[in-house]
Amino acid sequence: MTAILDQLRTAPRSVLGKLPGVSSDDDDSRRPLPVSGMLAAALTLGVGLAALTTLTLVGWIAAPRGALGAGLPGVFRTAAQLWLAAHHAGFAIPGGRVGLLPLGLMILPAILLYRAGRWMARDADLRLRLPARLPKNSPREQAGARRRAQLVLVAQAGVSLAAPYALLAGLIALVASNDVTQPFIGEALLSHFVLAFLAGSLATARMIGPWRVMLRLLPERVRALTVGTAVATAVLVVAGLALVALAVVLNFEQVRELSEVLAPGFVGGVLLVLLQLLYLPNAVVWAFSYISGPGFAIGADTLVAPTGVQLGTVPSLPLLGALPESGPVPAWMMAVIALPFAAGAVAGVMVARISPSPSYEAAPLWGFLTGVSTGLVAGVLAALSGGPMGGGRLATVGPSPWEVALSVALEVGVAAGISAGVTNLLLLNKRARTPLDKAAAPVRKAGAALAKAASKVGLAESEVRPLPGHWMDATEADTQEIPVIRDDWQDEHASAEAETLAQARPRLREPEQAAPRPPRRDIVDESDDRGGHVIYVDPYAWDRD
Repeated sequence: MTAILDQLRTAPRSVLGKLPGVSSDDDDSRRPLPVSGMLAAALTLGVGLAALTTLTLVGWIAAPRGALGAGLPGVFRTAAQLWLAAHHAGFAIPGGRVGLLPLGLMILPAILLYRAGRWMARDADLRLRLPARLPKNSPREQAGARRRAQLVLVAQAGVSLAAPYALLAGLIALVASNDVTQPFIGEALLSHFVLAFLAGSLATARMIGPWRVMLRLLPERVRALTVGTAVATAVLVVAGLALVALAVVLNFEQVRELSEVLAPGFVGGVLLVLLQLLYLPNAVVWAFSYISGPGFAIGADTLVAPTGVQLGTVPSLPLLGALPESGPVPAWMMAVIALPFAAGAVAGVMVARISPSPSYEAAPLWGFLTGVSTGLVAGVLAALSGGPMGGGRLATVGPSPWEVALSVALEVGVAAGISAGVTNLLLLNKRARTPLDKAAAPVRKAGAALAKAASKVGLAESEVRPLPGHWMDATEADTQEIPVIRDDWQDEHASAEAETLAQARPRLREPEQAAPRPPRRDIVDESDDRGGHVIYVDPYAWDRD
């Protein structure tokens, strides 16, 4: 896809040069950002629909006639519906709606949009006017103004990709409608816009600096909350994935029996495995909803939770064979509820390390806010992972978003608040931090060894490519290359931890040493005619300087 976009970067210049405001000279100017975003959006939709049409055509050949549409028009309409489902846009069917869509299918448009966003950032004219009067009080305020300008540039790039992408998705939703399924155009527009905005903004920000320093674009407190939320969510997702793997291993016989009952054949078996892999992220989200306490449902009046399992007839999907049997749950399974607290403890340590506070009361508050943000993320994931499967008893499938959000917020927030307060106290107390530093020395050495190994195999970038475009100061009409964040780049918050620790630590009294005084140039020491010394003060010594 990137090769196609790179060809478009040079080939259609003669055509696009006729558009108003677009020059055909490649050396003097680049395309306007909206034009590059429109091209990137169109190519993303074309490549994605081509891939899904090929996959649907293979299934249409292997499946019974009419299962995936009548003829090639029906195949293309089914591929368009799959493309809308990949963005989590629901469908209306007779007697209900379909909202339980595979989260794994979202990976395809996300990757294509990210690649398109990278191309757009290289191709577009990324020029930005700074404020007419930059703050002149301190370099810290000037750096803050440039940082805000960078964030505005990233947001503009995201909108330039998302707006045409959403409009084209609306046209696809109109084409994909038939007598049985009618896509919700509002959901299609919103889901396509959000996904394209996130991918385009992330791709543009990635062009400014490497992954490990991209978060320095954010203020210190926002950066700490972002990292803490990401760490807590990652711990919950890993725990959910481990629980799904354990359930499949323990109930493998039921999974195998369901696969044999379906008897899909070779091509159908491959498509069935692919379908289950696409629904695997949904199962992971359901698993960490189980870990957090509320659990999830497989139909009306059903519940799978650590407190007990109540199931009815479930769909014949082999992956659902890993569900536990109805009845009470062993007491040892209640131990999984401790995992959200462990995730909160780790997140609280990260928050305190990134943004220590000189006030002992503020650190637990920021830790609890990290739990609240983690709960919001968990609630969004729970809402995306579930949904109705028509009408009747399958109208309720998946976890309850508000229950998951509330449980995760309280569990992670309490643990993160306690760990952030303790960590902040250890950071501010030098005597208490010394044993902790000694205990963490092996961990730091292992981390340094992993970073060194990653740089050798190419996982860590050693050279940063600058972002095309220029900063333009409106006061001087002077152009400069966009500053690229490097490893040694220091922002206004880089020394916050050092300043906080210096204020909080008790200062040791050191023996005062008098600073050496400069020699007195107004004192004259001369020899007289008799071989003696004459010492006097010259009142005009300073005037001669």
